[in-house]
Amino acid sequence: MKSLKTRVCGGAVVAMCVAFSAATFAATIGPVGISFSATGSITNSTQIYANLSCTITMSGVVASDGSYAQINSAAITGGGLCGLPVLNGLPWKLVATSATTFSLENFGFGYVVSGLGECGPTTINGAWNNATNTLSALNQPLSGKCTVNSLSIKTSPALTVSP
Repeated sequence: MKSLKTRVCGGAVVAMCVAFSAATFAATIGPVGISFSATGSITNSTQIYANLSCTITMSGVVASDGSYAQINSAAITGGGLCGLPVLNGLPWKLVATSATTFSLENFGFGYVVSGLGECGPTTINGAWNNATNTLSALNQPLSGKCTVNSLSIKTSPALTVSP
C-alpha cells in the first residue's frame, strides 16, 4: 500500500512540475504597461468576397507583468468593400506563446449590413519578429466560413517579446 501511495504522490508531483515548467517558459511582451498603436494590412475571405485587402489599425496596452497585450480598439478601413467588415469581440488578448509566436484571442468581425453573418470570434496564431517589430499571420480560419488570408502589423512604439 505504501508503494502505491508513493507512486500516486510522485505522479502528482511530476504533473505539477511539468505544468510549472511550461508556465516558466512563457514569453513576455515589453515594455510593460505601455500604450501602443498598430497599423498594417489584412486580407480576408468570406462567403461574400475573396481576398479583400484593407488597412487595419489597433490600439492597446501591455499588461503590467508583460504576460499579454490587450487590444482595446481596432478598425478596418480602405476603399470599396473594406467598409463592410466591423471588427468585434474586443478587447482582444494578444499572448506571446514564445519569443517568435503569438495567439490573438477572441478575434472576429461582423458587417455594417445586418444579415451578412459573423466571422469568429476565434483565436488566430502567427509569428512575431522583434527585428522588424512585425506581427504576421497567414491562412487563419475563423468560424462563419471566413479566413484571415494574411495579417501584417507594426506597433508604435516598438514592442519586444522575450522568452
